[in-house]
Amino acid sequence: MYLIYFTSTFVLSIFLTYLLRKLMRRFEIVDLPREQSRKIHKKKIPLGGGLAIFVSFFVVVAIALFVFDNFGIDVERRHILGLFIGGLILMIGGLLDDKYNFKARQQILFPILATLIIIAFGIGPHEITNPAGGVFRLDRWIIPIDGIGNWVVLADILVFFWLMGMMFTTKLLDGLDGLVAGLVSIGALMIFFLSTQTQWYQPEVGLLAIIFAGAVLGFLVWNSYPAKIFLGEGGSLFTGFMLGSLAIISGSKIATTLLVVAIPMLDIGRVMILRIKNKKSIFVGDSEHLHFKLLHSGLSQRQAVLFFYTIALLFGVTTLFLQSSEKVIALLFLFVLMLLVGFWFGKHKYGDDK
Repeated sequence: MYLIYFTSTFVLSIFLTYLLRKLMRRFEIVDLPREQSRKIHKKKIPLGGGLAIFVSFFVVVAIALFVFDNFGIDVERRHILGLFIGGLILMIGGLLDDKYNFKARQQILFPILATLIIIAFGIGPHEITNPAGGVFRLDRWIIPIDGIGNWVVLADILVFFWLMGMMFTTKLLDGLDGLVAGLVSIGALMIFFLSTQTQWYQPEVGLLAIIFAGAVLGFLVWNSYPAKIFLGEGGSLFTGFMLGSLAIISGSKIATTLLVVAIPMLDIGRVMILRIKNKKSIFVGDSEHLHFKLLHSGLSQRQAVLFFYTIALLFGVTTLFLQSSEKVIALLFLFVLMLLVGFWFGKHKYGDDK
């Protein structure tokens, strides 16, 4: 069953990405290379590829839901509806931004709305694992809201910052061909494998994850170096939104997801600190990100992307065997590794990076 759903989504995504590539060219929704820019492509590339992921994912999920009734226990119907509405907001806002190039304060509105939709539909953990043993309860403080429901304070705050962090990790990481799509695919596959193991058995979560992995990998066929189409604003946000949502729907597999995206997420934190230190806007792009540093140090695009894939896959696979306390140790190791990498590139300047 998993293989059939994965293959169907994968093939559909390949086909839709091909059609979108032509459609975006026709409507001139493209990314243009510019002088004095951190962009490294040399010709105009169609944007909006994330729409192929969105459509292929929800078409197959709808078939699984309404035709074969494969969801309804671990993954409730309201969860899927919340994911669809939140994702739709991101895709509409992203396509508008790809076409009209919004300012940063306008761009952030769509991820905030998408996150609030997830909270409104009750997608969120009520407890998370305590690495020292037991669990942390997140439903201690509940505030009733007349006519709407309950505000589960700690859980909803965690969901808000978690999803915003995931979305901006994939958004800011989207600088090399195939980088975001590959890392998100690895994350989705790790959640799939975990969800199909006996001790964490959640077949519906596994199905949702493998369908998403198929959609992203189908797009990756066209997005691998040299890319024929880019994710665009909506796609770069939607991939992080979905991976982050899968982590919380699956029962707080946040540590698992963190191990896959820890290096890019920590790198973004490092870059933000540098921008604040240098009195620059945190919303203005630059070449300080690790993936650009790797290029400036002499690696090719393929080699730099493979470096990220390897780290994500190695630490992702460890989540299949590590206990919660051991995952924390692994995260601390990655934190130290990121500090060392940041120190190294802080002492060694390459190329024309400023």
